[in-house]
Amino acid sequence: MPANFGDHEQKPNDPSAAEHRQDSEKAVGRNPHPDFAKVEASRPDWNHDKRWHFTKPIDPHWILGRGANDGGESLKKEHVEIDPYENGRPAIFNYKLLISAIIPRPIGFVSTRSEDGKSTNLAPFSYTNVINHDPPLFTIGFAGGFSNAKDTLSNLAATKECTINIISEHFLEAANAASINAPYGISEWALSGLTPAPCTDVKCSRVKEAVFSVEGKLFSTQEFESRATPGKKTGVLAIVEGIRFWVREDALNEERTLVDPAILHPMSRLGGIMYGRTTEGCEIPRPDWAEKQKEIETNGLIKAKVEGQ
Repeated sequence: MPANFGDHEQKPNDPSAAEHRQDSEKAVGRNPHPDFAKVEASRPDWNHDKRWHFTKPIDPHWILGRGANDGGESLKKEHVEIDPYENGRPAIFNYKLLISAIIPRPIGFVSTRSEDGKSTNLAPFSYTNVINHDPPLFTIGFAGGFSNAKDTLSNLAATKECTINIISEHFLEAANAASINAPYGISEWALSGLTPAPCTDVKCSRVKEAVFSVEGKLFSTQEFESRATPGKKTGVLAIVEGIRFWVREDALNEERTLVDPAILHPMSRLGGIMYGRTTEGCEIPRPDWAEKQKEIETNGLIKAKVEGQ
C-alpha cells in the first residue's frame, strides 16, 4: 500500500524521490517487528488445505428486532472517543488507526505506463473500491498530493488510463514486492516477476496471473488538503471508469455474471503489514417488507426512532 508523507516535492526526474519514499516508510513504521524474519519463522506454514466453503450464519434463526447475536456481551464494553485533530496527535496516528479498523479492504493492483511509453508501473493500493455499476466506477486513493505524486498517480494523470487487477493467493508475494519504493522509471513488473498481458482499449498491461482485471479510463480526480496543516496537500482521490473486464474462464459462470470466490481466492489488506485471505462465507437473504410487514407490526417494530436517539 504505497503512501507518501511530508511536503517534499517529488517529480519523475528527482533523484531524491526514492530516498524520500524510504524516509516516509520509516516514518510510518508500518512493520511493528524489529526482527520480522524471526517472527515469521515462529509461525505455522500457510494452510493449503483451507479452501473456500460456505457456513451457516451465527444465528440462522435470528428474527427482526433481536439485535446483536452475542447475547449483549458487546454492550458491556465502553468506547474510547478520539478527536482526529486533537492537540499533539500526528496524522500518521489516524492513518494507522484507520487501516487497522476499516478491514478487510480490497486491494487494487494498478498498472500504468508513462505518457511516452518508456516506463511501466505496477503497485497495490488498498484505498480501492467499486462505487457504481452503470457506468462501472472505481475509486483509488493516493496518499500525498499531486506535487509529490506516486508513480501510479503521475502516470494515471498524464495518460488517463490504467488497469485494476484483483490480487489472489497465488501471486500474493509478487504483488507485495510491487509495493517497493523504487525510483521512477524502474518497473515493478520486473521486480515482481509477474506477466504482462495486452489490453483492448488501454495501452497499459493487465496482470495475466490475475483472475479478474479491469481496463480503466480516468473519470475525475479530487485533491485533499490537511485540516491540521492548511495548505498541505495530503491525498488524491481518483475515480476510474471500467471500460472492459477480463475474467479467467474457469472462474466465470455461464451467464458471465458471477466470479467464483473458490477460484478468485482474493487477498485483502488489514492493518500494519497484514494481509487477509477469504476462505469462508455465509448467505443471508435480504428481507422483503411485504413478506415481513405482518411480523413487524405484530412485534411493535414500526417506529420513527428508537429509545436513546
